[in-house]
Amino acid sequence: MATAYERYNLHTTPEKFFIEACDEGADAVLAIDRVSNEMTLTGKKDVPPSAVTRPICGIMGTIRLVAGMYLIVITRKRNVGSLLGHAVWKAVDFDVISYKKTVLHLSEIQSQENKTFLSMINNVLTTDGFYFCTDYDLTHTLQRLANTSPDFQEMSLLERADQRFVWNGNLLRELAAQPELHKFALPVVHGFIVMKPCRINGKIFEWILISRRSCFRAGVRYYVRGIDSEGHAANFVETEQIVLYEGAKASFVQTRGSMPFYWSQRPNLKYKPKPIISKTTSHMDGFQRHFDSQLLIYGKQTILNLVNQKGSEKPLEQAFAKMVSGMNNGMLSYIAFDFHKECSHMRWDRLQILVDSVAEIQDEYGYFMVNSEGKTVAQERGVFRSNCMDCLDRTNVIQSLLARRSLQSQLQRMGVLNVGQRIEEQAEFEKIYKNAWADNANACAVQYAGTGALKTDFTRTGKRTRWGLLMDGWNSMIRYYKNNFSDGFRQDSIDLFLGNFAVDESDGPTPLRVQKDWKFLTLPIIMLVAFSMCIVCLLMAGDTWTETLAYVMFWGAASAITAAIILFNGQDFVDAPKLVHKEKMD
Repeated sequence: MATAYERYNLHTTPEKFFIEACDEGADAVLAIDRVSNEMTLTGKKDVPPSAVTRPICGIMGTIRLVAGMYLIVITRKRNVGSLLGHAVWKAVDFDVISYKKTVLHLSEIQSQENKTFLSMINNVLTTDGFYFCTDYDLTHTLQRLANTSPDFQEMSLLERADQRFVWNGNLLRELAAQPELHKFALPVVHGFIVMKPCRINGKIFEWILISRRSCFRAGVRYYVRGIDSEGHAANFVETEQIVLYEGAKASFVQTRGSMPFYWSQRPNLKYKPKPIISKTTSHMDGFQRHFDSQLLIYGKQTILNLVNQKGSEKPLEQAFAKMVSGMNNGMLSYIAFDFHKECSHMRWDRLQILVDSVAEIQDEYGYFMVNSEGKTVAQERGVFRSNCMDCLDRTNVIQSLLARRSLQSQLQRMGVLNVGQRIEEQAEFEKIYKNAWADNANACAVQYAGTGALKTDFTRTGKRTRWGLLMDGWNSMIRYYKNNFSDGFRQDSIDLFLGNFAVDESDGPTPLRVQKDWKFLTLPIIMLVAFSMCIVCLLMAGDTWTETLAYVMFWGAASAITAAIILFNGQDFVDAPKLVHKEKMD
């Protein structure tokens, strides 16, 4: 079985890093030369006694910044549970260590840029949701793992991992190039994992939810939409629900991802920027690539498009439907469900309309199942690919309902649920189930949009509440701020981390030195001064009311005109990415 080392010591000397495998019987040490950057395999006898030693939990990888190479290690981990006897860990703390002993060789500007790049790396590392396992492949579903060859089983975890979900793939390039070092390489996934022992009818089973976030076309809400030229969709997440009971195991997989054609929705200070469908690109090429890949991996696909069928979202829905029709593939079906219209006025029970309408398709697709004797008794023959605008809030609600319907069948087949019993009636389990799916929504939303998910009150309680509406308003306000004033930095951080942008080895300037236009600073100051003067004139009335009115109107008009100019030039005032490739900006 493919494994990586589980326990490590990091020994540091001025010349080298020595990463010692501390597993029982292991003698391997990874030596990294801090000058030449060379990585070699050596033994414990080669570690100098003078080295400074500390335990670490694993290696995330290495990255080049302005000051040179950096080593990223996991310094703290937390156990989230056991999957088929394999411990699953959440990486909680990291350390980014410079190969160079000093940054005195850098100019003041270079030093500042290096600090910015370091803060970008830390920005990604502190985004909750990194998981790893040293002796199990977290990047694949149970069904994919069951259908592999003996050769696959012999591969290292890094070689056999699904590259879509290895978030430190770019950081591990140096280790990947040397097969003898692979046992030091931990593929790390980003997303959400929850594992819960549950009881129904006195029978204890394990219920697991895993969301794997794709590192292809990864980014933040408004700066990454649609697809890239390879057909990778923005915010693509594979979610697998697993049940384990007395040796039997079952799995149900769903996917979510941005509408897979070329469209954008750049922040411009408006609450909801208008989405724009590209008129200069051939959509069908990327669209075809996306679904050819999806059909190959998952089998049949049913698209559940939950966007509004009126207003600014309507053209996107129409374009998606037209492209599915144009592809003319019997393996691909399309269902549009106007979530907001159908569930308006708190009529959330109407979601059952969609669940019932796809029940026959869900039964046809089935799920993956292995009985207690280890025999495969069912294969999942297709998946539901759900999306709304962000593939977050509406999408998660629908996925939780479809997953519950699958679970109902699995638990009955395993003998946990009696004939005629419904999951909804099992109060203790229902609470665990709903909270886990709401937590899944929050995790995916924080990673993509910067805040917790909306509509989680329904996921947690089964009904829409006024408090939930209030919290949605609060989260929407925070999203507005982040999308306009901090997401450019977050997007740059992700691009740097994943290798979409590489820091040049030359001493030339980096894109961080782009200067803001004069109006970026001047106009907000003018607007603030004018608005303040307007308030002052109201509070300190002049000799006559006409004089006061004239002053108020003058300063009020000045602030209103300045605000209008700022809104008109909205894209100049938002925090836009600096490191992004042209394709991402189109």
